[in-house]
Amino acid sequence: MKVSSALLAYALCVPAAHAASHVFLVQNSGWMEPFYTDPRSPYKALVTEVVQAAMAPDDALVLAAFNQSLPGAPSPRALLAQQGKPDRTRLRNVLNPLEVARKPNSTALADTDLGEAVGAAIDTALGGKPGLVWLFTNNRNSPNNDQATARRNREFYQLIHGGKAIGKALAFPLKMPVQGAQYRAGGLMVYVFAVQPQGVRELDALLASGRLRQVITEPPARLKPLDQDTVRLVPARVENTPGVRYAVLPDGRLRAELDAAAPAPGDARITWRIENAIYPYTISAAHIDAQAALAGHVKPVRLEPDHVRDLAPGKPQTLASSLGLPVANLPGKWSLAALRSAGSAQVLPGRIEVRLADQQLELSQAFRQRMAELFPGDPLPDIFTPPESLQAARATLPVEVRLQYGAGPLMALIGGAFALLGATGALALAATRGRKVVVTVDGEQRTVRTKAGARTPLFNAAGDQVAELHTTLFGHTLANVREGANVRLGR
Repeated sequence: MKVSSALLAYALCVPAAHAASHVFLVQNSGWMEPFYTDPRSPYKALVTEVVQAAMAPDDALVLAAFNQSLPGAPSPRALLAQQGKPDRTRLRNVLNPLEVARKPNSTALADTDLGEAVGAAIDTALGGKPGLVWLFTNNRNSPNNDQATARRNREFYQLIHGGKAIGKALAFPLKMPVQGAQYRAGGLMVYVFAVQPQGVRELDALLASGRLRQVITEPPARLKPLDQDTVRLVPARVENTPGVRYAVLPDGRLRAELDAAAPAPGDARITWRIENAIYPYTISAAHIDAQAALAGHVKPVRLEPDHVRDLAPGKPQTLASSLGLPVANLPGKWSLAALRSAGSAQVLPGRIEVRLADQQLELSQAFRQRMAELFPGDPLPDIFTPPESLQAARATLPVEVRLQYGAGPLMALIGGAFALLGATGALALAATRGRKVVVTVDGEQRTVRTKAGARTPLFNAAGDQVAELHTTLFGHTLANVREGANVRLGR
């Protein structure tokens, strides 16, 4: 793959910092002629506004024009690279002079290679680091439909669906009627490819912020992944069961409140709405099974029915389920977690995992009609054909489990601690308190002062040691009594 030397040089300006990195690829090949020559074309203005919406102030960008690389005419060709979001004036100054490209030493309009452009953005501009690659195109790979077009289309398809670098890919088909001297067009496609997991997180954060919706109001068509979060479960009706109370939170999550002192809760009947979350595809058929996971333990969820048919975007189906929470591994009432949460609730993260097997996807008719309206006469791009290998998918619904612990175990533990402390204090007092002991040596009574742990020698009238008095917490004993000596405890 030939890459512009300018793009290679500018790639060094994209830092590996906490800020996001963006590469904006603006197509200027022959099929794009009306987008450049129609005086009413909003093409360059759209690029400007998407850059403004997509970038945060500290993000980095490379803005490049692309067509198809030829000797003497490298592609992509960098137009701007900098750290920090450029203002609109600078973007206009860079984009306004951009014209439709022609082949070297020829009046023929330049061809296009979408895969070449995206590959250069990932490998060179981003340098293999995370980031977002934006592609502005009319979806046509060559104005003359040369024999290599089909091959380049397959390479582009493989790069998006089969390549490991791209973790998420979205497409925004936009209405943009333009008329040029040679061609006319009715629409434009804006793609965004998230590179590596960090890039996926950056794209998700951007979509959640709503900034992009201020410029592009069309819903994004998901190209990848098609095996994750393909459906969304929304609780519609919940019937409580003894020992557990259910509620649906405003964000659609399910909350379950359990009393730790109650017996194991029974199964609850929950009615769900299952929604298609992979516009523009219809799930024509799939087998569904689910399980609830909590505290490292899982339990099957019985679904009725256990399959979906013709689940189109925006048209949910109803599922009934029998849900029992897996409570075998929950902390007991005497556990440290329970004692810390005494009198309040301990929040445990749980989830319901949904798996779709034998999944069959097809483009929705509404999307096909829209593509035909925007790109009349053009075949549907292969990139919208789901890979045959994607026959399974999964989705996750977070569940918040609140485990309510009473204060009884903690109060009992506190009471036991005080009792133990009192007993320890009593033992300490007994150990340090002085004692008086009466002993008789050779018929003479004596009072000896001692304390627990002491060994006190006893002498006769002649000054000879005749015995030893040992004192403990529990009493006194005589030891080492000299043979023939008359020594005893008491009078």
